[in-house]
Amino acid sequence: MPPIASADHLLLARMVRVDQLVSVRRSVLAAMPINIVLSCTAALVAIKSGRPAMGLSWLMLTLTVSVVRIVTSRRLLERSAATAAQGGDTGLANAHWVEWQLRLTAIAAGVSGCVWALVSFLCDGYTSPQTVFYLTIVCGTCAGAVTYSSAYALAPLSFILPTLLSVMVSLVIAGGFENVSLAAMVLLYFVGLTRGSLVSEKAFRAGSRLKNEATELAARLHQAHQSLQASTQALARRASHDFLTGLLNREGFTQAVAAHLAEHPQQSHCLMLLDLDGFKTVNDVFGHKVGDRVLEDVARWLTNELDGLQAVAGRWGGDEFAILYSPGGLTTPEKLAEALIRSIPFATSHYGGHLGVSIGVLKFQAADALAFTDLISVVDEALYEAKRAGRNRYQVVDEALNLQLATRREVERDLLGAIQSRSIELWYQPILERQNGRVHSLEALIRWTHPRHGRISPEHVVFAAASTGIAENLLRYILDEICRAMAQLDAPGSPLAGVPVAMNVSPREMAQLAVDEIVLGTLAARGIATCRLQIEITEEVALDTQATRGRLSALSAAGVAIAVDDFGVGYSSLASLRSDYVRQVKIDRSFIDGLETSPGNAVLVNSIVQLGNSLDILVVAEGVETRAELEVLTLLDCRLVQGYLFARPAPLPEVMAWAAALPN
Repeated sequence: MPPIASADHLLLARMVRVDQLVSVRRSVLAAMPINIVLSCTAALVAIKSGRPAMGLSWLMLTLTVSVVRIVTSRRLLERSAATAAQGGDTGLANAHWVEWQLRLTAIAAGVSGCVWALVSFLCDGYTSPQTVFYLTIVCGTCAGAVTYSSAYALAPLSFILPTLLSVMVSLVIAGGFENVSLAAMVLLYFVGLTRGSLVSEKAFRAGSRLKNEATELAARLHQAHQSLQASTQALARRASHDFLTGLLNREGFTQAVAAHLAEHPQQSHCLMLLDLDGFKTVNDVFGHKVGDRVLEDVARWLTNELDGLQAVAGRWGGDEFAILYSPGGLTTPEKLAEALIRSIPFATSHYGGHLGVSIGVLKFQAADALAFTDLISVVDEALYEAKRAGRNRYQVVDEALNLQLATRREVERDLLGAIQSRSIELWYQPILERQNGRVHSLEALIRWTHPRHGRISPEHVVFAAASTGIAENLLRYILDEICRAMAQLDAPGSPLAGVPVAMNVSPREMAQLAVDEIVLGTLAARGIATCRLQIEITEEVALDTQATRGRLSALSAAGVAIAVDDFGVGYSSLASLRSDYVRQVKIDRSFIDGLETSPGNAVLVNSIVQLGNSLDILVVAEGVETRAELEVLTLLDCRLVQGYLFARPAPLPEVMAWAAALPN
């Protein structure tokens, strides 16, 4: 910060002049009572000496001037005090007004001095016997004027000049050595008072300037402090609040929850996690700007709905919101969740779409509470259970969910060890050529028997790997196991030599991992031909992001066959067949089950088979379990089949033994 003195010279000069004006006005109020007493005394002496008319006239004149000076000074000081009380600048008037007031003060002092100059008429030009008294009164009054009005020299000088000039002229006119000598002394007295006034004003101005510099510096420091505090508060709010909705962000909500639980350690609490149903459609159809406005509206709606509950609300991320409150009265967690689900359409209906909300609900006691990350993990499980149950509903955490979560945690904890110890197995299920019964290829399927929880589904294994950040480890492990299996398949005398093997790749793996580089690098390192491997994906992966399509294209270009699994259950089945890299589709088992009794499914399967033939894409019917289903597939000319009717998934040695037993 630059020095205050150099910041604004005009402002400082004006502040000094205001101080001078206020000081001289105060000095008038302080000196006038003494001046009045002296005036009354002089008038009494004049009356006693035989000049009553002249003494009373002079007294009335001097009292009039004194009263006017008192009134004007008091008004100015009252105005200054009122301005200061309102927190304003006591020098609100402009510089011209201040200067005019100072000069008016000097003029008033000059008028008063002229009145005191008339004292010479009360004592015959300072020749009467009362001369010594009047000289003492006049000289004392002049000295008092200089003493009281040290802030502004022009005011006392305007007073003493006519007063002492009258004394000097009267003494010179009276003549005589003593009178002339006395006039000379009065002149010296005048010079001394003049010098004293000028020195006093200079000292006052210097002191006033220092005071105002300090005041201004303190004001600027205070302003800087307030600005720093405001900036700090703004940064703190920015760090703890979501910039879009104004609600607490994830970090701020976590801190607020900790504080709330600490303040209410004996109460029961409820943690809710909300996820908007249909928000992605709003973004896709109306654009992200509208999506942002929807989130703002949802935040306002949530704040209104929670009014009076002393709840803590925050935006957990994306279109997820979190609530913590202490249930009481009639507002149970279930009733609050129902009210939120009922009311959210009113918050966003003006955008032309319909949003719902799925809610996970966790009730707990503060004394028994887990770590906050564990609480969120538990309520998150409830939220996704609500979504799996059909969305736009709530799910309260119960014993079954707690057990499910505990299982998931242990699975996630033990998965890496299972990969490292090769406890995760790959079982294989054949895909057969319907006409001759030969094995066309094998599908590799994950099998893991957890030491405590038994058989873990492949979906849960993949989800646990993604949740713990070891998805790439799992993918590389599966590839390595498949490469080992291919070596066994190609052993001398093997009935499955050269048979391709298919592996499933989840949407998350395909989106987050460089699957093409990992697969092609592993095959090259093992010296295995790319045509021996097939990648099975779901329909949504086939139409996913540009990066995903690029990876699939790279794999296909290198010779890896791409197959679309569970074909027909998605919304983009036909569109996925337009992809250049798709070489095989597997009709979802839901269309094969009871095929002989479902004409609609038969028509669908026939359409897929015919479309595949026209596009030179192999079609596999999976989930074939009965002879009747096989007979319909034969009539529909489906070339490849897979299911329990032919062979169940099994470890590779059992599959090889099964294949060896097949008739040639």
